[in-house]
Amino acid sequence: MKKRGRITILFLLPWIVSFIFFTAYPLIFSIFVSFTDYSGLNPAMKFIGLSNYTRAFSDKIFLKALLNTFSFVIITVPITTVISLFLAILLTGGIRLKRVFQASYFLPSVISMVVISMIWLYIYSATGPLNLLLNALGFNFPARSWLSSSKTALGSIMVMDIWSAIGYYTVLFVAGLQSIPIQLYEAARIDGATKWQIVKSITLPLLKSTILFVISINSIRSFQIFTEIFTLTGGGPANSTQTVVYYLYDTSFRKFEMGYGSAIAYILFLIIMSVTFIQRKFLKGEQL
Repeated sequence: MKKRGRITILFLLPWIVSFIFFTAYPLIFSIFVSFTDYSGLNPAMKFIGLSNYTRAFSDKIFLKALLNTFSFVIITVPITTVISLFLAILLTGGIRLKRVFQASYFLPSVISMVVISMIWLYIYSATGPLNLLLNALGFNFPARSWLSSSKTALGSIMVMDIWSAIGYYTVLFVAGLQSIPIQLYEAARIDGATKWQIVKSITLPLLKSTILFVISINSIRSFQIFTEIFTLTGGGPANSTQTVVYYLYDTSFRKFEMGYGSAIAYILFLIIMSVTFIQRKFLKGEQL
């Protein structure tokens, strides 16, 4: 048994070493850095306590980024969840050209977000397909990019994000629907239940754990939105698309305020953990 244990540890050693040096150490170090004035360029550190954390809640740009991030989560997560669930129900219902729909809705999920962003950058441009279509329909919008206006930039990114995420969550819902015994549906139809009654009384209750999982991981992903902002707008115009993770990146790696950036990262971590906890309790019907 001792020999088997040593062999097991030997095989696990590469993972243990990589975990210590590339996960555990950076995590512990970043927690310490969040309480210091550290640039990342100069090895000198000055311990300043909670100053970075208190600074964040008096920083107008950070508060704007926090508001934009919450708006992004509150709007995109419910819409993505509802559309994905609706598509999953359709696909498990035996519609025509089922294979074609499965390939088309899942395609964005296997394409790099950078590539998707570049495609939508062209769609949203002043001479892009969206403006051409709207003008052809009689809407005389000014010839400018949808991403250049503070009124439409964040909403435009939300639309792109919903479109690109639907396929992945639809697959999860399809898997959840296929785990529901078909006998329940057959018994409900024999009793004369309508399609809506079947969905309300059978599908949604038995799909509750899948819905919770989808909402949780989608919320976590949306709180950490970065690639779309980095590729499309860089947080502009006028910080209208500034998000917490992009501001964290800008603060840490452009302004070289590693201490403040680390504090922002842990504030976001606490927010995500709290939101996930509340979602879990609420969707399970438990008291907080």
